[in-house]
Amino acid sequence: MAQSLKNLAEFKNSMLSKPKYKMCRRLGAGVYEKCQTQKFVASEGRNKKDKKRKAPSIYSTQMLEKQKVRFSYGINERQLQKYVDMAQHQKTSPVSDKLYELLETRLDNVVYRLGWAGTRALARQMCSHGHILVNGKKLKVPSHIVSIGDTITPREGSRSSVLFTELPVRLKSYSSPNWLKTELGELKGTLSGVPKNVDGYLDLNTVLEFYSR
Repeated sequence: MAQSLKNLAEFKNSMLSKPKYKMCRRLGAGVYEKCQTQKFVASEGRNKKDKKRKAPSIYSTQMLEKQKVRFSYGINERQLQKYVDMAQHQKTSPVSDKLYELLETRLDNVVYRLGWAGTRALARQMCSHGHILVNGKKLKVPSHIVSIGDTITPREGSRSSVLFTELPVRLKSYSSPNWLKTELGELKGTLSGVPKNVDGYLDLNTVLEFYSR
């Protein structure tokens, strides 16, 4: 029964709703994991050849970058504004770097980056349902900011759940970011460094320009 429910959940998760598909076409495949497929990329390639788009205005570009961040991390406008304010009030690093660090070290994103969930949405659900421990304590706040040295583990009572039973096998072919230290053969992750925006998909300086208007 449990396996059947899992298979059904995986089938539903593999389906991309029309609103999400439109959002991916507008903001790019990076906003949703389900858009990051060869089929979607090929489809977008054909659409770009068929359509000629006008150059976007500065405001439009800033708005699109802001929306990329919101939908990529699954946060609302108020939360993003809070992270921008927090980043602007520190003086230890460039504001864009600090903003990226705050977004990446959200508990739900850390769980996602560890490879424990296929999407940030699932990682957020795992956190809010109390499946995740931070330094041995259960937290139900997906937006909790994980600090360097914090250790992430599944709750003991959740290890037998379908969410975790097959993870050791799946994680053998997964590489977590270098700012996360993982224990080989053990479901345990530690924040060991500061996340860096190396892939450049998110233009956070443009986002900061939007909020500085």
